[in-house]
Amino acid sequence: MPDPTVPDRTVPDRTVPDRTWTDPAELDRGDPEGAIAAAAKRCSNWGRWGADDVLGTLNFLDDAKRAEGARLVRRGASFSLSQRFDADGPQKGWRRRTNPVHTMLDTGTDAERGVQGFPHGIGGADDVIAMPLQASTQWDGLGHIFDHGNAWNGRRAGDVVTSLGDAVTGIETAADRIAGRGVLLDVGRALGTDGELPDGFAITPAHLEATIAAQGDTARVGRGDLLLVRTGQLTRARRSVAAGQGWGDYAGGPAPGLSFTTADWLHATEIAGVATDTWGFEVRPNEFDVAFQPLHQVCIPNIGLFLGELWDLDALAADCAADGVWEFFLAAAPLPVTGAVGAPVNPIAVK
Repeated sequence: MPDPTVPDRTVPDRTVPDRTWTDPAELDRGDPEGAIAAAAKRCSNWGRWGADDVLGTLNFLDDAKRAEGARLVRRGASFSLSQRFDADGPQKGWRRRTNPVHTMLDTGTDAERGVQGFPHGIGGADDVIAMPLQASTQWDGLGHIFDHGNAWNGRRAGDVVTSLGDAVTGIETAADRIAGRGVLLDVGRALGTDGELPDGFAITPAHLEATIAAQGDTARVGRGDLLLVRTGQLTRARRSVAAGQGWGDYAGGPAPGLSFTTADWLHATEIAGVATDTWGFEVRPNEFDVAFQPLHQVCIPNIGLFLGELWDLDALAADCAADGVWEFFLAAAPLPVTGAVGAPVNPIAVK
């Protein structure tokens, strides 16, 4: 018998993706609950890959898609899309997130003084790091966000994530999956001023489609792709740091990002994952009078979509703009911390 506490969000039979998108002007700013519930029902992938599924949209990224991505390598030029992991990062304590603390356990000084206890003159260095798993460039796993107490695929949140971690959809389940065709949509360059969108700019499906049209065929987005969306906010934050003004609210304040109305677009395109150069992926402030990350609430527990945040897309974007090619091979495996609901990543794009 169905559990009456779990909404019926099984996947409807669809052979052609719905290409009608919600107009931002149609959003009722005073009713985030209604908008989230409606989008969650429309975009649900619950049951699509069976009741036991733990991969969500990574099911779209199969062996054929990985092979397709590998064939995109032509020049061998590679780009790390990771920000730094150090004490000078952008975190300032929001939600108890701090910058990484790196400490040496053994050093060259110890080796010189012969205090390490090794034979025949050998010495070494060793170190340790302490950090929140989402302090810098990272993936959100499927156990990161819940919708009314429900986790991905309709499971009860408390049956998935406990004080021991995520025993069902821990980030380690994605350790061998996230490699394939990457596509960069440089919305900041296409629509912004000097390559940057202002904080609070909501990127709609129309903006995404306009960027694809401007960039050409290599920017097409479809099933199994890993989509990267550049807003230019990181570029602006770096200027502030260089000017001695610090990171400001880059890791927790206002930001450009995806509009709530992109939920249907993200669902219909059947992408495997999406990442941005901002801390929260979606536009901040959000598009309702009182709401916190409503697009997360639809994307992660209902669509089963992996979200990446704090990615460094600037060097890759410059190269793509120079050669007019916006697709590449992308390898972006998360650190497989058992039971984690998110994890650091050093994504590598190869063209």
